[in-house]
Amino acid sequence: MATAGSNRKRLVAWAVFIGLIAAINYASRFSGGGSKSGSSQTIYEWSTFAGGMVLYAIWIGVVVVIALDRFDLFALRRPRRWQGALGAVVAAVVAIYLWEAVVSVIPLPQSPGHEQGLTPPGWEPSHAAAFAANVVLFAVVAPIVEELTFRGVGQSLLAFLGRSPSILVVGVAFGLAHGLVEALLVLIPFGWALAVVRDRTDSVLPGMLVHALFNGIALAAAVLS
Repeated sequence: MATAGSNRKRLVAWAVFIGLIAAINYASRFSGGGSKSGSSQTIYEWSTFAGGMVLYAIWIGVVVVIALDRFDLFALRRPRRWQGALGAVVAAVVAIYLWEAVVSVIPLPQSPGHEQGLTPPGWEPSHAAAFAANVVLFAVVAPIVEELTFRGVGQSLLAFLGRSPSILVVGVAFGLAHGLVEALLVLIPFGWALAVVRDRTDSVLPGMLVHALFNGIALAAAVLS
């Protein structure tokens, strides 16, 4: 059985790791490496897929070490009720897109959707294979790793704060970890919505589905617009 002391150590390790990710991403953002005002070919490059897979392999490896001997922290289990879980998924998706619609009318220096520099100028059939690989990266691998990290281990370790405070902290941590500025207006509420789904279903699986749908739809809309 885990002791309060071991959980504190895990929480400190988790917080330091998330802080490091945020610091690296913000350093890249403000040096110009992570912020592009226009369109990008990144989503059509094999190097994006290769680099991303290496990054997420290291990332999940660190999180597994933090949660060593406490697999339950990942909340990688069936939801309490699948019917209720699907309802939570639908509610989260609707809430996220309604909030995005609100954010879209706010005058910002840069669109939150463009800030990561992944928005391509349009569909390029000659790069379809690399695009498909990157869809797997951003709509499958990223949601799995990020949900296990934030709504899994993070939310489990923060449970001692209470339901609402843990949801708020996880959402803010999720947003900041991306190292973006304008996009925080979407990322933090998105993190909160996913944390609520995790809280109501006692599982990270429904949140993975919401996260994957959100990322996949965003990529599809980007190349078709």
